[in-house]
Amino acid sequence: MKAGIIGCGKIFPMHAVSIKKQPCVQLVAVCDSNRELAEKTGKQYGCSYYTEYREMIAKEELDAVHICTPHYLHAEMAVYALEHGINVLTEKPMAIELEDAKRMEAAAEKNERVLVVSFQNRYNPGSLLIKKTLESGGLGSIISAKASVTWNRSDEYYSRSDWKGTWEKEGGGVIIDQAIHTLDLMNWFIDSEIQWVDATISSRAHKTIRVEDCAEGLIHYKSGINASFYAMNYYTYDAPVEIELHCEKGMVNLTGEKAVIVFHDGRQVVADRNPMETFDFGNVKQYWGVGHMKEIQNFYSCLAEGKIPRNTSREVMAAQELVCAIYKSGKEGRRVLC
Repeated sequence: MKAGIIGCGKIFPMHAVSIKKQPCVQLVAVCDSNRELAEKTGKQYGCSYYTEYREMIAKEELDAVHICTPHYLHAEMAVYALEHGINVLTEKPMAIELEDAKRMEAAAEKNERVLVVSFQNRYNPGSLLIKKTLESGGLGSIISAKASVTWNRSDEYYSRSDWKGTWEKEGGGVIIDQAIHTLDLMNWFIDSEIQWVDATISSRAHKTIRVEDCAEGLIHYKSGINASFYAMNYYTYDAPVEIELHCEKGMVNLTGEKAVIVFHDGRQVVADRNPMETFDFGNVKQYWGVGHMKEIQNFYSCLAEGKIPRNTSREVMAAQELVCAIYKSGKEGRRVLC
């Protein structure tokens, strides 16, 4: 299979290196609006380079395209690729607006192609242990849940970018960029339709942005579960994210990638990242990569076998709905029905 990547920025190596590791896939082209970066990256990976993604799609016989661009471009690029018969794996979020996400999903269905959204933390051993234990019934029903993200993003982090920290291009701040993975995991564990969201959003510590750097709220599910969340990105470092599930038969704690399940009968099970499971992605945040490698391997192996990959747009649409509901509730100052 032939693959192309749109966007040669920070997350690019996670996709490029992972593609190169797949025995049935060839990275044939890269694209970036920055010609110098596109040319440099193309030479580095021994493939063609483009500055316009439509030209890349027209000239290369691609089976799949990876979208690693700013958030506001995801929908436009994904729909175009899908309409030209190309499978798509896009970085999160799926889109900024819920209507665009639904348009992307409709394009995938209409053109009988696959659209996968990168929520690679679902592949972490801790996440998989929790999901498997919940699905087996070993923990009984979830009674309540909470999630916390306290990270650091400086004013310089935003000032170095022409799209970060903007409503129109990033779609928000700490929720849509940093906390979305943790919210997705909590939502995935609970596995119930959301009834309403009641949230607040604030811009407290950053001088250069108008989007939120702090958010908190309550998510009420149709199953009766209440899940609370707190997220901010003006802490002094990136503390491990935390998810806690209070269940009928035990307590679940996910701290970073490590899951600890303590049953009421005294049993305890633990799962964490395998320290021997590493890949050389270059000078980037290494924790990004292992999940990406597994996700991309699943994407291509399923395409080769005619199976449906994990994390399709239909499967992860709930995360998009949740993010949009948080912003609607925070902006309007009221409870939002889902």
